[in-house]
Amino acid sequence: MSEEKKSLNFLEQIIEEDLANGMPKNHLRFRFPPEPNGYLHIGHTKAIGISFGLGEKYNAPVNLRFDDTNPTKEEQEYVDAIKRDIEWLGYKWENELYSSDYFQQLYDWAVQMIKDGKAYVDSQSSEVIAEQKGTPTQVGTNSPYRNRSVEDNLDLFECMKNGEFQSGTHVLRAKIDMEDPNMLMRDPIMYRIMHAHHHRTGNDWCIYPMYDWTHGESDYIEQISHSLCSLEFKPHRKLYDWFKEQVYPYSSEKYPLLPKQREFARLNLSYTIMSKRKLLTLVEDGVVSGWDDPRMPTISGLRRRGYTPGSIRNFIEKVGVAKRENVIDVSLLEFCIREDLNKTAARVMAVLDPVKVVITNYPEGKEEWLEAENNPEDDNAGNRKVPFSRDIYIEKEDFKEEAGDKFFRLKLGGEVRLKNAYIIKAENVVKDASGNITEIHCTYSEDTTKKVKGTLHWVSIKHAVKAEVREYDRLFMDAAPDSHPDKDFMEFINPNSLKIINAFVEPSLKEAKAEERFQFQRLGYFNVDNDSTSNHLIFNKTVGLRDSWAKVKPKENTNQNQQKPQQQGQRKAISVIQQLGKKYTNLPEEKQLKAKAEIQDLAKNVPYEDLEPLFGTAVKKAGTRIAVMLALGVLLKNGLERNEVINAFIAKALEDKNELLVAEAQSI
Repeated sequence: MSEEKKSLNFLEQIIEEDLANGMPKNHLRFRFPPEPNGYLHIGHTKAIGISFGLGEKYNAPVNLRFDDTNPTKEEQEYVDAIKRDIEWLGYKWENELYSSDYFQQLYDWAVQMIKDGKAYVDSQSSEVIAEQKGTPTQVGTNSPYRNRSVEDNLDLFECMKNGEFQSGTHVLRAKIDMEDPNMLMRDPIMYRIMHAHHHRTGNDWCIYPMYDWTHGESDYIEQISHSLCSLEFKPHRKLYDWFKEQVYPYSSEKYPLLPKQREFARLNLSYTIMSKRKLLTLVEDGVVSGWDDPRMPTISGLRRRGYTPGSIRNFIEKVGVAKRENVIDVSLLEFCIREDLNKTAARVMAVLDPVKVVITNYPEGKEEWLEAENNPEDDNAGNRKVPFSRDIYIEKEDFKEEAGDKFFRLKLGGEVRLKNAYIIKAENVVKDASGNITEIHCTYSEDTTKKVKGTLHWVSIKHAVKAEVREYDRLFMDAAPDSHPDKDFMEFINPNSLKIINAFVEPSLKEAKAEERFQFQRLGYFNVDNDSTSNHLIFNKTVGLRDSWAKVKPKENTNQNQQKPQQQGQRKAISVIQQLGKKYTNLPEEKQLKAKAEIQDLAKNVPYEDLEPLFGTAVKKAGTRIAVMLALGVLLKNGLERNEVINAFIAKALEDKNELLVAEAQSI
């Protein structure tokens, strides 16, 4: 099937229209303009992806410009972190620039505006100025200093620049219209006095330009063609245009192009705080260990947690470019990292909560090095050797003395397969004085062809390597922690967002390097922390193998005609669907139709929670993915609400090479 051309988003449409209307392509220039007052977070990745993505699409330069106009909040540490994060995401900027580079030009233009009667020095307090601005329904009133003479304004402004006044005594304001419906146009402040050390200009300046004055004029100086920003700046567009129109006559020969501001919806993520001020509070109050704490939504935090640049870029692509604000479910971000790591992360074995297993009929002192596949989803990943011996660890929760027929792990008298090894049978247990199981005695069989339902991960005690495992969970328990006007966002901190576990891992991980990523089989995805050493291994949990936050799942249809299946039926149904899917593509057409009908019938008894983990099925397992798509179609037909994860699964299927899968995806 030929790949369909992607439709243009509305920003690309604007650019295409400008090009069609005569703008030379070599005039295209974009920028990403962060303020260096904190670390970049996941919300910024959308703006980064848009600007740098357009640069890549149109082969146009993209400037990285730091809007460093507030010396009391900005630091070189933040500049360095921002550059590091953008590079890690895989983007390259044309020029590294700073608004502070333009302080002299901005000052010169401000002086010219004073001379032209378009700016004046106001000597009132900030509180009085704010009161005089009025309200959205009530016009403002003019400052008593609005009609100061040009000479007085020039003299006062120069004295402000020379540091002759205290902070707060004077400001420079643009003279526009105190009755404008847009309150931002009511004589906005252009400069304020600040006796503060700037991280780049030192103590050269005692006045600093305001953001609205600096930002647009910096775009103009850099000859940015399209100034792209988030929706909260839409009301600023009128002021943005007014300022550039005032300075254009002063420098039109040097800077002939007037930038165009356009806005897009910013990225809002559930269970996440996006305010840099509030993120700083988490750091300063010690709620987290720093800006790069793996629970933080910062790019540095996501990187330390084990997220990949590809997963974040894929997430941004799936989110898309919108004109309206919406909240993206964090489960989509988690889906993207699972999808990425499923293809690339080596499968290894680790036991987080161990109980000792003694294989009584295995010779004492014997050890074997067994073959283990590194990643079944990657044909080039190869194999490794894992040691096996008489004494091993398994997870405590993988054993019960007595259990029902639906417990497919180890129980007395029951058999399970050890991953990459043998089949064992539990014969008896050893307990301590308190009745706790200290050992499980088993026998093993070398007949590995025997069919058993359960497969467990394990590590050989003799060869096990101790490791510190940091199990991270969402930092907030509320989907919108900063949306409650009567509560502080700190009230929603998850007290169990970090658990430190002393675990045992297989010896192949002894020399694992920082930021290497692995799948701990049956447990989740983990990566090596930056502080890890060969003598003290530290692993951070990136994400589980499936979403454990069931409460954020789409609601099932509660139609009375839809029978609520029993738990046993649910498990059986999804298992049969998987089995039918495995052989689906090898069936003749007649049998395919029969299998399809059976899958759709079984899907009536499958909850979304059981189906969603199969969305990450490997590309080469087309039959299973077709079966999942068929089941999903039934759930959607019966009232399941679509979410970002569902949309992403369908979108990926539509791009697949398997025509059967594409056809089923198109049908829903």
